[in-house]
Amino acid sequence: MSKSSASGKAEQARTAEVQHYLGTPTDLPREGVENISAALRALLADVFALYLKTKNFHWHMSGRHFRDLHLLLDDQGAELLAMTDPLAERARRIGGLTLHSIGEIGRLQRVKDNDAVYVDAPDMIAELCEDNKKLVASMREVHGLTDEVGDCATTSLLENWIDESEKRTWFLFEVTRTTFGSNS
Repeated sequence: MSKSSASGKAEQARTAEVQHYLGTPTDLPREGVENISAALRALLADVFALYLKTKNFHWHMSGRHFRDLHLLLDDQGAELLAMTDPLAERARRIGGLTLHSIGEIGRLQRVKDNDAVYVDAPDMIAELCEDNKKLVASMREVHGLTDEVGDCATTSLLENWIDESEKRTWFLFEVTRTTFGSNS
């Protein structure tokens, strides 16, 4: 037996074992469940990464509009954290797997960390605005997948999270405006 066919059989055995212990009954196709749960794991990694970045900027905010921005980022962090459990549980509810560790988050996240010792407040807000826009785009991709498979419950949750993320993006964008009534 070749090495690749042996590893393929080992992976099939592992998948069967996981399904035996963790597989939740569903009428969704197995391949759809695997694709959706993989997409939800990546999305969850992004949400955790964006949550931590938002809290990082909340903790390190300084300057003229400190209070307003500090409170805004605290609210936005709470919104992100509130998404994590329903996201993870949705993957499990359809018979898939979710995240296991911080290391897995690090491997899957697409939201870039910001480890700078100091970031100006306007740069923090602009970065979070872009990250939230990217999160919305990722959610729309997952929405397409869930809609295609017929997973209307996950599709519905994503629609609410897209709306919340668009609101975060809007608020962050408005904070960056330098004049009233101008988009420049």
